[in-house]
Formats: sequence, structure tokens, C-alpha cells
Amino acid sequence: MFGCAGCGAVLTAAVSKVALPIHLSDTYWETLHPPLLEAGTYAIDPEPYGPPWRLWEEVEAQAAAARGIFAPLSALSDGPPDTVLLAPGDMRGTGLIPERTEGYCMGINGSGGPNLACLGCGLPVGSRIDDCGQWQVVRLLPQAVVRLPGPPERPVMDWADLPADGALWHGLSEYRDIPAGVALAHVVMAAEGGPVKAAPGPVAGLLGRALAALLPSGEGAKRLDLAGPGVGEPAAELLLVPVHPQTAEIWQPRGEAVAVPVEAALWAELAFPPHRTRLPTVGGLPAGVERDDPLPPHPRMPFRPSDDAFRHTLARMPTVQEPWRRAVPADLPATQ
Repeated sequence: MFGCAGCGAVLTAAVSKVALPIHLSDTYWETLHPPLLEAGTYAIDPEPYGPPWRLWEEVEAQAAAARGIFAPLSALSDGPPDTVLLAPGDMRGTGLIPERTEGYCMGINGSGGPNLACLGCGLPVGSRIDDCGQWQVVRLLPQAVVRLPGPPERPVMDWADLPADGALWHGLSEYRDIPAGVALAHVVMAAEGGPVKAAPGPVAGLLGRALAALLPSGEGAKRLDLAGPGVGEPAAELLLVPVHPQTAEIWQPRGEAVAVPVEAALWAELAFPPHRTRLPTVGGLPAGVERDDPLPPHPRMPFRPSDDAFRHTLARMPTVQEPWRRAVPADLPATQ
């Protein structure tokens, strides 16, 4: 739990820490987003956030690298690092600051600075963000809040319990292109610009087209496959493995394969595809039986990992500065 540093009032009911959601690496323009975090949970964002902002041209490469940014971005925040993220519905004892309710069209975005104040003492404590094109979240300022004793946090699950626990599914699972873009960046960096052959099935369906568009083809291609709890460890040079949703720990293979981290819910979707009832292909349905489980609709276009998530992740990897990286496109081709 967190309280106001000014008067000690309880500000949030969130008690369980989780890994920073990977979906922060992209959003959907002019679209109303769901809450970024589930009720009762919180995460810490180590990167600076909020105003003032500095254009990339104003920041020296060495200073940017010290902040973990290794490729040009449009702008960098000079706001505080380590803001506390939580679901807006978990806030207690705060109110909006009327003169700081800036937004684009459907909500507020915190662009003018903290817009939430403690009702007990009036201290600005953070920002509520719920405008279109942004994940709904509250960011508490680290210097304005203190940790308070509260109920025990949710126990950390063992790897073996994750697939069967149901904890890997969450409300952002439908936005699979964002964690796919993050995973794609890690695969490209792990392959060091060389050819990669995705294993047939879910792995090829997720990343096969994108890898073919970004990396060269030819002999000596590294095999990309899926590994993790309940799946095993197939023979491959690169293995897509889950990131623990609570601790952000990366599952490690026992062999010499390179572990490529994948957001846990997306990994579970690949490893344990949702069950669908199979309908008869010939002869029709039995008499008196109605079709109540239609086949899923075909997608309107081939799946495409998120460009923005891909670039966001590359910019935060030191290996993006390696000479071979210049031969790899910074964006997915438009026809991919």
C-alpha cells in the first residue's frame, strides 16, 4: 500500500507488485484503452516520465546511454524515474487538480504535470491518465508517496504453476501485436543480423513473416522455437521463453540455447493454444443439433508485430549500436 508523504493518508488499495507491463511500449491512436494494470496490483517504471521533455537533438548520446537509451527517439522525459503505476480504480483519498485536466479528446493525460492531489493535505501526488490513445493508469510520484503496512502481497508463483494457474491471462491479451513487437526485437538482436528459421506452427505464425522481411535468408539459419514450463526444451539455437508476470524473471533453458524473452500471456497463447470444438467436415451435423460453436473468423490481414514496440525495445538495447545492426531495417516493411 502507498500513502501520502505529506499527511500519511492511504492513497491506494493496491498491494501486490507485478512486472512492468510490456504494453507500455506502444498504444493505439484515437482509441479508448482499458486499464494497464489489474485491480490490486502495482508496478514500478524505472524510466523518467512526464514533463519537462527534451528533444533528442538537445540530449548528448552519452547522456542518453546513461539513461538506457541507445538509439535516437523523438524526445526524452526529464520527469522523475520510478513512478508507481496502478489501476485508476484502486485510488483512494485523492481528487483532480482542476487547472491540470489537459487532454486530447476523451480524457486527461497529465501533460501539464501532476493532476491528482491528496484530499487530506492538498499535496500533488501523481497523475491520472485515461485519454484516448493511452493506457488507463495512475502514476504516483515517488517523492510524494510512502510505503504503508498492509495485507500481504500475492505469493510469487512457481514456474510450474503458471500455465495451469490461469494467471497468465489478463485484459491486455488481445493486444498481442505489442508483446510480439518486443519479442521480435529480442530475436533480431539475439540473431546478430543473421538468418533465422521459425519453427512451423505458432512461432512461425507470430514472427515468421516479420523475420523474413527483416533478416537475410540462406544457409546457417538459427532455429527459433518455443520452450518453457510444461513445454520442454526443443533443439534450437534461439528459444522463446516466458517472462514471469510477477518478478520479470526470464525462464532459463538448461542447454546452450539463447533465451529470447516473451511476455507471459503471449507465450502461454503460443504454448497452449485455446481449445476450439472441431465440427464435422463431412456429413453435416446430427439431426436436432444446432451449430453453437462457429469457427473463428479469418483475420482481415496477416498478423503484424507492432512497429512502435519493436523500435521502443531496440532503442533500449546496447547491442543496437553494433555495426551489423545497420544492415537491419529499423521498421518492418510496409508490405510485411
